[in-house]
Amino acid sequence: MAKKALITGSAGLIGSEAARFFAKKGFKIIGIDNDMRKYFFGPEASTSWNLKNLEKSLNGKYVHCNVDIRRNREVEKIFKDYGKFDIIIHTAAQPSHDWAAKEPFTDFTVNANGTLVMLENFRNYSPEAVFIFTSTNKVYGDTPNNLPLVELEKRYEIEESHPYFRNGIDESMSIDNSKHSIFGASKVAADIMVQEYGKYFGLRTGVFRGGCLTGPNHSGTQLHGFLAYLVKCIATGQKYTIFGYKGKQVRDNIHSYDLVNMFWHFCQKPRRGEVYNAGGSRHSNVSMLEAIEKIEKILNKKANYEYADQNRIGDHVWYVSDVSKFKAHYPEWNFKYGIDDILEEICEQGHF
Repeated sequence: MAKKALITGSAGLIGSEAARFFAKKGFKIIGIDNDMRKYFFGPEASTSWNLKNLEKSLNGKYVHCNVDIRRNREVEKIFKDYGKFDIIIHTAAQPSHDWAAKEPFTDFTVNANGTLVMLENFRNYSPEAVFIFTSTNKVYGDTPNNLPLVELEKRYEIEESHPYFRNGIDESMSIDNSKHSIFGASKVAADIMVQEYGKYFGLRTGVFRGGCLTGPNHSGTQLHGFLAYLVKCIATGQKYTIFGYKGKQVRDNIHSYDLVNMFWHFCQKPRRGEVYNAGGSRHSNVSMLEAIEKIEKILNKKANYEYADQNRIGDHVWYVSDVSKFKAHYPEWNFKYGIDDILEEICEQGHF
């Protein structure tokens, strides 16, 4: 009998990558996605196009459930109908810290309550499964902005003498006493709950605190999907707005394939309530100005952008993930994509 994977947010960037990846490994995929991204960010951010591609490419290996993860009865029915799952990959979320402030109830019920619904059904109906949760570096709030940073010509960088200079920010950074954004707070609640189901109930759960997650299957929009949206703007001539920090803010970007491959390695030797920072690390990071320059060169087009002096509330000036803990636990994993590979692929294959 084929193994079964339950994937929430299955039409999104990470969910669809996970569906394709695990289908190739012989899993039957049950996907949950109700295209709330369209509700959050408007028609341009709808994932319906990606769902059609997914159903076509997986050709019978994928079953879609148009269900809201906040509705326990409907989620419970999926667990009852399909029996025990081998892996549960929970990527569904409200992903924008700007948007969350508009509707805190929606943000919290999707991110925190929705995660609890998934965890309880996992515990009750598939306790032998591996549960993977896509968290975020926003659980650290704006604490990274207290690091000693140096302003260079096109980016901010951390002082060379600092322990984080070599590999980036590790999991020991405190999540307390900082400005998280409403989104960051709802993800903290979910993050801690996933850890607790591992440590308190002894279930196999893994938390992956993502940097910027990216790839050509991203439905990029102004409030979420930095690289995909930037490429879209430059490709189509649409105006892009840089918010604060002189455009020198640095993000590490991890390709959706590399993140899902982390999930795969974790499920081979799962742990209980483990937490990993999961981003591009020193291998793949870029500032806003550097990204614009690289994309202009690939597309041979000038960017049409404006600068707004006010940064986004709680936004990071410099964030690079240290993935050495994950590499120590799973030494066979490594990056496949660097920042230039990522940008070239989005420019060639991105959804405009």
